Amino acid sequence: MKPAPFDYHAPATLDEAVGLLARLDDEGCDMKIIAGGQSLMPMLALRVARPEALVDLRRLREIDYIRRTDDGALLIGAMATKQAAANSPLVKGTQPLFQAATELVGHRQIRNRGSVGGSFAHADPASEYPAVALVLDTEFDVIGPDGPRRIPAADFFVTYMTTALEPTEILTAVRFAPFPSGRRWAIQEFARRNGDLALAGVAVTLDVEDGLCHDVRIAAFGVEATAVRLTAAEQMLEGRPAQRIAFEDAGKAAATTLDDPMSCIHASSDYRRHLVGVLTARALGEAAAREH
Repeated sequence: MKPAPFDYHAPATLDEAVGLLARLDDEGCDMKIIAGGQSLMPMLALRVARPEALVDLRRLREIDYIRRTDDGALLIGAMATKQAAANSPLVKGTQPLFQAATELVGHRQIRNRGSVGGSFAHADPASEYPAVALVLDTEFDVIGPDGPRRIPAADFFVTYMTTALEPTEILTAVRFAPFPSGRRWAIQEFARRNGDLALAGVAVTLDVEDGLCHDVRIAAFGVEATAVRLTAAEQMLEGRPAQRIAFEDAGKAAATTLDDPMSCIHASSDYRRHLVGVLTARALGEAAAREH
């Protein structure tokens, strides 16, 4: 199929883009932002999405960067490509979990075109990024007609492919708090083929002090309408020995406390629940064993 007809706009500056979105919104236009197109273009071709106007951010070089802030945070401009993030020594050295998650996204050809910000704004529940954001104290810098604002990850992802972004707002940067020295991490997922969207996955971080687990954070993706923190499993691990039996117990807790895992032709709800339990235990074991 071919996309339904739409008007195409490619603003040259961020200010121009914000003004354009405000004008289109005032005119009652159904609009979409494209920031790489690796998810949106197939939706347009299948006419799952049928916007009246498409606003392309590819010319906005001002939001294409990877850098550290004065307070040690990692700041990734929304139009930086996933492959740029995967290749960046700065990302690997300061946010290894995010770098590892990025290498799991599709194939290199997709990462070469797909933008970091576009993936976060798309908010696919099977994407690795939302779960990683939940465990890494990630914040999102956005701008619209009323000026800039910053949204924490816990408030950013609302439901299936829906975020807290207003129609007239643009995600400009993804902000990661400094990764504490000695913190352990891991990401585990299960997909039918390499590069496919995950049927289920788990991202974890934890500290191990004197052999005991502390500040455990676990988030699952690919199982509900958006990524979800597995707080029951986190709490039961606090202060427990970083050992296999504790991780298996946490996996069982993670599986049983999921609200309503998705079901489709690829994986039933029960199967996704089982996967989360197994992947949680595996990820915790991998994280605990990681050299720091």
